[in-house]
Amino acid sequence: MAASDTPVPDTLVIDSATEACSVALLTGEGLIAGDYRLLGRGHAEALVPMIAALPGKGRADRILVALGPGSFTGVRVGLAAARALGLAWGVPVLGYPTLALIAAMARAREAAQDLAVVTTGGHGEWFVETFDAQGRSTAPLASLRPDAAAATVSEALVVGSQAEALVAARGTGRALPLLPDAREFALLPQAALLTDIQPLYGRGPDAKLPSAKIAAGAVGA
Repeated sequence: MAASDTPVPDTLVIDSATEACSVALLTGEGLIAGDYRLLGRGHAEALVPMIAALPGKGRADRILVALGPGSFTGVRVGLAAARALGLAWGVPVLGYPTLALIAAMARAREAAQDLAVVTTGGHGEWFVETFDAQGRSTAPLASLRPDAAAATVSEALVVGSQAEALVAARGTGRALPLLPDAREFALLPQAALLTDIQPLYGRGPDAKLPSAKIAAGAVGA
């Protein structure tokens, strides 16, 4: 493909809210490039190099960032990077709920149906949210102990990092283990995009982010 025919990136997606860390460049024609890593920890050190390794160092017309819930530090790292790059590039920054992306990924793998997303929370709890077949949230996001989650969730299909554990605890249903992946952002309904990019922690923060290491200059802004 000639350079003049290369699609101009519409969107840079940053998702570092969970134990997975991923970035993606997309256009209306689909995915240009992306990266996905299962880190557990170390998002602050990994995220900027992942963005910088994208074509054009990740520069795009807008930035989408995962708002959580998930790791307190991971959510803050993603937001710091998105805000810094948005300011440096003069482009809008929007957010999306992490569990909504997981639900959208599940719908792409399964027949459209009601489902529950269950992911790792803090202090031994799980983040829980339910969605209908169209991807609309049907119950508020909650942080629950595993026994309470098993007693509360009635949907047959359970997806997310703790899906297998919940189905085992409940004794019924079907589990689909999934972590959010920025490369699959196009699956997310437009209604899930948020202009208010405040973190969705799901519960009180457990830690404070060390002195900021994220700066637009790190990615050659």
